[in-house]
Formats: sequence, structure tokens, C-alpha cells
Amino acid sequence: MPGADGYHLRLLFSTPFRLGILMFEVSPASVFLFALLTAVATGLGVAPFCFIKQMSRKWLAISNAVAAGLMLTASFGLVYEGLKYSTGKVTIGIVVGLLFIVWSQEKLKNKQDLRMGNLKALDARKAILLLGVMTLHSFTEGVGVGVSFGGGEKLGLFITTAIALHNIPEGLAIALVLIPRGCKLWTAALWCIFSSIPQPFMALPAYFFVGLFAPFLPIGLGFAAGAMIWMVFCEMLPESIEESSPNTVAVTVTISVAIMILIQETIR
Repeated sequence: MPGADGYHLRLLFSTPFRLGILMFEVSPASVFLFALLTAVATGLGVAPFCFIKQMSRKWLAISNAVAAGLMLTASFGLVYEGLKYSTGKVTIGIVVGLLFIVWSQEKLKNKQDLRMGNLKALDARKAILLLGVMTLHSFTEGVGVGVSFGGGEKLGLFITTAIALHNIPEGLAIALVLIPRGCKLWTAALWCIFSSIPQPFMALPAYFFVGLFAPFLPIGLGFAAGAMIWMVFCEMLPESIEESSPNTVAVTVTISVAIMILIQETIR
């Protein structure tokens, strides 16, 4: 991946880039703006709830299953991307991510007074864990945006668009956990955006120092995948099966996986 100082110096002083009939300059400011737009796109995940007013316990279980399917597919998508860089580093990242999320769960487990807006106790713990996982994952996505712009303007725009589109179902996964448990629509949208806020702040240093940040990408991808996989099997699916039949949960997860694969392949 290109990373010579002279190359970055030329990018620093702005490079004109044409997209269709639009003309803009690639600069640190535009890299930050594009990465910020990927964060805002996460908030679009609440869109389906603009038309859904109430949910029964059964639909809460199904929403958990949908979130599980989206997260499971996303986690293996991260692993697949990481394997292009380093199998060993991805494996290390998965194990570290698993250890981190288990440690976090143990720390939160005995805190009965947890609150997050309208959410309390177990609902608050689940929401905090999910937002923590997604926020940590966003650090890696921010690095991906910055590194991609370091590799060229067209590559940067393509990767930014792909991440923005990918963030929408990730926002939906968060909304499916927050809104059915009593979180307001706009509050949930803000939490979704908050989970992706690290992206613009990581994109800039990664843009300037591609050679320094690129080796950590596979570790970060594996870390996020390991934490997501734990969330699916320890938090999402058990609660779904409590409120609905295993068959319904399995069908819902499978369909969600199929839809997420279609989305991922469409935006590649």
C-alpha cells in the first residue's frame, strides 16, 4: 500500500478529483468530512422504526434475532477482509476481542444500578456492551478510510462509500436492541451515530501515517469480529430463544445473514 512521504505531501496540498460532473479537492478536511459522513450514515439504521410504533415480546425476540444475523455476517466479513492482510494478526485480534468483551461483561454483570436513558439493569447492560463493541469497531473503520485515501483518491472514495453503506445495517442492529426496549427514536439515532464517531478522528492520522496504521488493521478487524461473535451467542440469541421458538429464531437469523451477504456483495 503506498506510503511514501512525498506521496502524502502531494495529497496534503490537495489533489483535484472529479466524480461525474462534481469537482472537489482531496485534502485533510475532505478526508475528515467523508469519514464523518460514514458516521452519520449509521444513524439511518433507525429508519424502519419510523413506521413501527410498538413491539410485543415476540417481536422483540425477532428483532434480537435480526440483529444477531446482521452482526454475525458483519463479523465474518471483517475476518475475511483481515485475512487479506495477515492470518496471524486476525487470529490474535479475535482472541483479544473475545477476552475484552468477556472481561467487560464480568465488570458490568454485578452492577444492578446501571442506567442508559430509559434503559435499566439488564437492558442497559446489553445496550452498553453492544455500543461498546460497535464503537471499538468504528476505530478500525476510521483507519480503513484514512489508509484508503492514502492509497489514492478513487480508492478512498470507493472505500468510504462502502463503509457508509455498511454502517446502515450496523445502525439497524443497534436500533433493534435499543428501540424495542424503550429508547426513543431520535435518541437511538444519536447513539448509532455516536458509535461511529471514532471514524473521522481515526481517519486523519491514518491518512497522514499510512505505513504506521496499516499493520494494525487486521488486528482491529479481528478484535471487532471476536467481540461481535461473543455478543451474538451470549447475549442476542439466548434472549431471542426465551421469547420465541428456536425454529423462528433460526429462520430469522438465516434470512438476516442472507440479506446482509447480499448487501455486502452489492457494495463491494
